[in-house]
Amino acid sequence: MGRRQQDRFGKRARREGFPARSVYKLEEIDRRVQLLKPGMNVLDLGAAPGSWTLYASQKVGKKGRIMALDLHELHSEIPPNVEFRVCDAREQSVESLGGPFDVVLSDMAPKTMGTRSADQYRSYELFLTAVEIAARTAKIGGSFVGKIFQGAEFEAGREALRKHFAKVRVLKPEAVREESYELFLVGIGRREVSLGESKPAEPAEPSDEAADDPSS
Repeated sequence: MGRRQQDRFGKRARREGFPARSVYKLEEIDRRVQLLKPGMNVLDLGAAPGSWTLYASQKVGKKGRIMALDLHELHSEIPPNVEFRVCDAREQSVESLGGPFDVVLSDMAPKTMGTRSADQYRSYELFLTAVEIAARTAKIGGSFVGKIFQGAEFEAGREALRKHFAKVRVLKPEAVREESYELFLVGIGRREVSLGESKPAEPAEPSDEAADDPSS
């Protein structure tokens, strides 16, 4: 079934002009949490090969804007409402990026080494990097989506996101391969607190978090 899904999503991506099947992960997340809206200002971390960038550009429309960043060149055609930079997001100021942003996206993942625990930890480190960037660049009330591999550090990653966002959801879109252990943590409602401060997260409604959590 996993391979049939891979073929189905891969063929659909090629048919619809997206460079990778990962676009349907973001599409489902967007559908479930009403993430992207016309006119929004969006930061896309780890944008290559460009599927999330293209999808987000369509959703925010001509009056919206996407700032896409990656350490490598983006070889996809860039729509007029997208600016792409080859850079390390950690070294960029909010002002230089054109922030603050309504939504911060991160599909960043490490190059897997074949050792599950090591791959999970490296994914956790990248996820924390994305959360730290979102904490600096997201608007008050803004949202965040970040990929993380499920493992020993998963709960620590979720707690890190709760420090900055009022509500946190755990989602595993259908387009994630059945054998994959990647999940997406969604932060909704960026808190009005400075870095280093935190407020207790509001109690999550069962349908907002526990029902989406594969471990529950």
